[in-house]
Amino acid sequence: MSDWSTLIAQLTKATGQDFRSIRIQPIVSKGCISETVVLENGPHRYFVKLNDPSRLEMFVAEAEGLAALAAAKSVRVPTPICWGAGSNQAYLVLEYFDLSVCGPQTQAVLGKQIAAMHRTTQAQFGWHRSNTIGRTPQVNAYSGNWAEFFRDRRLGFQLELAGGIGNYRLQTSGERLLGHIGSFFDGYAPCASLLHGDLWAGNVGATVSGEPIVFDPAVYYGDRETDVAMTELFGGFGESFYRSYNDAWPLAPGYESRKTLYNLYHVLNHLNLFGRGYLPQAERMIGQLLAQVR
Repeated sequence: MSDWSTLIAQLTKATGQDFRSIRIQPIVSKGCISETVVLENGPHRYFVKLNDPSRLEMFVAEAEGLAALAAAKSVRVPTPICWGAGSNQAYLVLEYFDLSVCGPQTQAVLGKQIAAMHRTTQAQFGWHRSNTIGRTPQVNAYSGNWAEFFRDRRLGFQLELAGGIGNYRLQTSGERLLGHIGSFFDGYAPCASLLHGDLWAGNVGATVSGEPIVFDPAVYYGDRETDVAMTELFGGFGESFYRSYNDAWPLAPGYESRKTLYNLYHVLNHLNLFGRGYLPQAERMIGQLLAQVR
């Protein structure tokens, strides 16, 4: 970011600190979504996410999502300090943590905390605003019917985006699956739980003291099983996490079947974000799901 004046002005207003002498550490990571740096002001450190000015609303939604998770008073999240856009970059400034990988004890605490977070519920599925899952828009318009919400605003939306890839078999089988969504919810009526929405191991860490921290959310209210399912998609969560979660709030029968359905959403999103390398996995998952409804 060549011009830090707008960010520093906002950060000064938010914190009341004097930012006459700051240090910008080398880029921590340059991920597929946003560039990240650490800003130091004497003993104070801030985690800064940077992107194109057109991405400001993505940062606004992330800040609101972190605030919603914090309000649940279950698992700790970074506090959003300020956000906005300068002449050439949008920014989101967050509380900074020195993080490490979660060990078994921290994961046990995290499982209990995530279950407690899921106890925060509301009447309808969705959220008061749309946000993003990675760079992809995530439509959160409210619905009172979970099966319809997941069909239209999750799988259907991703399949429509994947149409540009031009794979006829994926589109045909995907449309067939959409027509059978209701069969996966026979006898199962989830409540609308507060979700992290992008709960994989890369969005979880531990402080020096071992306290779990979750970040980079894609918040909405939906079936809690979607969060749990994603923890299994890319690995990184151990037995202590699942035992602790189920001790606090056992999963319902049929989760194993629904897990594949829920993770298909994220695999399709990866297909749309990163290309055809995810196509075989998406086709395989759709085939497995269709086999259950024939």
